[in-house]
Amino acid sequence: MSRSWERKVRKNMSKINQVRKKSGGSPVVFNAEKKDRYSGRNYVFPILLLIFVGLYSFVMQGDPAFETSTMYWVTVGCYIVLATLFFFRKPYLTVGKDYVQSRRFTGDKRLEVANIKGIRVQDGYVTIMPQKGASWTYSRLLNRFKTDEMAAKLRTFASTHGISFDEK
Repeated sequence: MSRSWERKVRKNMSKINQVRKKSGGSPVVFNAEKKDRYSGRNYVFPILLLIFVGLYSFVMQGDPAFETSTMYWVTVGCYIVLATLFFFRKPYLTVGKDYVQSRRFTGDKRLEVANIKGIRVQDGYVTIMPQKGASWTYSRLLNRFKTDEMAAKLRTFASTHGISFDEK
């Protein structure tokens, strides 16, 4: 396309996206890849951290030789900040055309089709098994994922790419 034509297309698409945004629809993206993203909510680990902070405070206050110092409050504050960080850092699974991507403890990880050994779906759980490394498990109970929608999308993904798909 010529540059002037591309500018016209971008201008018209921005108008359309503004109208769609006002009506609550998703925006139209020019030459974009279709991918589905499923988000969860991490609430178990932050609760365990806060329980740990409470037990730490209870045990330390019970010691007669203990005096509250600045370092004690810094430690308690750091654990509370860590718990809120884990709470607001939402886990997700993105299913693209030929890959799956997720947030792990060490950062965002991406698995191409060639690196996926299989996909297993149970009631409330979805597990992606890579060729190397630990399995990626998504739970409705622990992380509030919509596992039924994920299973339907991963079923079509597996059938498209010839990946083994087990449903129990």
